[in-house]
Amino acid sequence: MTLADSTAGQRGTPARGRPRSEALEHAIIEGVLTLLEDGVPLAELSMERIARTAGVGKATIYRRWRGKEELFVDVVRAAEPAEPLLPGTSLRDDLVVMLEWMRRRGLAGRSSAVLRNVHAQMKSSPRIWAAYETSVVRPRRNALVEVLRQAQQRGEIRADVDVRLAYDLLTGPMLLRSVLRPDGDLPEDLAERIVDTVMEGLCPPAGEPPR
Repeated sequence: MTLADSTAGQRGTPARGRPRSEALEHAIIEGVLTLLEDGVPLAELSMERIARTAGVGKATIYRRWRGKEELFVDVVRAAEPAEPLLPGTSLRDDLVVMLEWMRRRGLAGRSSAVLRNVHAQMKSSPRIWAAYETSVVRPRRNALVEVLRQAQQRGEIRADVDVRLAYDLLTGPMLLRSVLRPDGDLPEDLAERIVDTVMEGLCPPAGEPPR
């Protein structure tokens, strides 16, 4: 399972028209990124301007995205690191992979002026931020909560643990360092250290049968 598996299908169904073309979509997304790299604010990115930059007709964009909100969500996703493939070998392995992806995403945000700028502007645009929250953030959160819930059913996590609280305990330290503290330390072993520390409180004591 990947995080992408859990987020697939969250974006609205495209309007009727020609079949989706990956090449065209790539050209459109790259066109938006080019404009952002040139310093054009999100608020000034009209569909007409995007179409001219991408070398396509405006109708071509609307056949793939219903509006700027959906398009900008895909632009941000394209600028972020690819979502990971979960190994499925153990709860610890899955959690480390997920948190390591979050760490790399934080590093990408620091090194990419475009990604950093877009995230900042999205938060000042309620409609765009709501679209990103609904189609990207929430499914990612639900994916990790489901990993924890399944581990609880297998007895890897104590039965009395609130898995949504466990999610906050796991992701909070990484988000604090990668998002809320731009100068926060993000060492290579951070994901493993967070997972191992939190799992000490989540897992049943050694030799104790699951409850």
